[in-house]
Amino acid sequence: MTNSKQDRPLDGWRILVPRGGPWGDGVAASLRSRGAVPVVAPLINFAATTDQAALDVALTRLADGEYDWLTVTSATTVDVMFAHRAVVPRRTKIAAVGETTAAALQAVGYEVAMVPDDDNSAAGMAEQLIALETEPRRILALRSEIAKPVLSVLLQEAGHDVDSVVAYRTVGVPVTDRIKRDVENGRINAILITSGSVAEQVREQFPVIPDDTLLAAIGPRTAKDADRAGLPITVVADRQTVDALIDAVSSFTLPHAADELAP
Repeated sequence: MTNSKQDRPLDGWRILVPRGGPWGDGVAASLRSRGAVPVVAPLINFAATTDQAALDVALTRLADGEYDWLTVTSATTVDVMFAHRAVVPRRTKIAAVGETTAAALQAVGYEVAMVPDDDNSAAGMAEQLIALETEPRRILALRSEIAKPVLSVLLQEAGHDVDSVVAYRTVGVPVTDRIKRDVENGRINAILITSGSVAEQVREQFPVIPDDTLLAAIGPRTAKDADRAGLPITVVADRQTVDALIDAVSSFTLPHAADELAP
C-alpha cells in the first residue's frame, strides 16, 4: 500500500453494512473515515422473546442477587438488558464473550469481570469460567433463541446450576430491490459478515454474488458459520472486533482496480 493510501485505504470501495441502529452507524462512520462509501442495509433485526414471563422472572432473580454469574454472548443481549433496565448487583459477576460485547456492556454502565483470553466463543467462555470457578455456582445465561446451548451444557456438565433464558429472537429483514441489484451486478465491492445469522441472510437474499465481491467475516467462529451456510469467505478478521474487520478489508486492493485481489 502506498503512503498516499495509508489514511484512506478504502477509497472507491462500496461496502455493505448488514446491521442498522447505533452499531451500523458506528461501522459506517469508521468506513467513511477510511474513504469507503458504506451502504447500510440491515439483513437481520431483533424481536422480543416469545417467553417474556421467563425473561421477567430471570431479571427479577438477577436483581435480587440470586446469581453468582451472568453470561452475555452478544451486544444485542446488552440492548435487551438496557431496555428492561436490568439491575446487576455487585455480588453478580458478568462474563462477556468478546471485546465487542464487553464494550457494549461498559457503554451502558455494566461492569465486566471476565472476557475469554483466547477463544471468543461460548465454548471458550465456558472453559475459562469452569477453570475459574471450582465450586458449583448459580449462573444466568441470557441468549438468542437460535443460539445453540453450548455454554449452558458445558457449565452444567461441570456441576454449575444454570438458568438458560431466551432474551430475544433474530429475524431476517428483506433488502430493497436496489440493494439486491447492486450486489448482483458488483456495485457492492465488499460485504461485512458479522454473525452466522447475517451469513445465512446473505446466502438467502443474494443468490448471485460476483466472484470478486469480497466477503469479510468478523472472526473464525463467524467464518465457520458462513462456511456452513455455503458462503465463500474471502478474509477473516484476526480478532472479533469491527476495527479488525475493517483492517482486514483494508489490506485488499479494490477488486475492479486490479486483475485479482492482492492481499
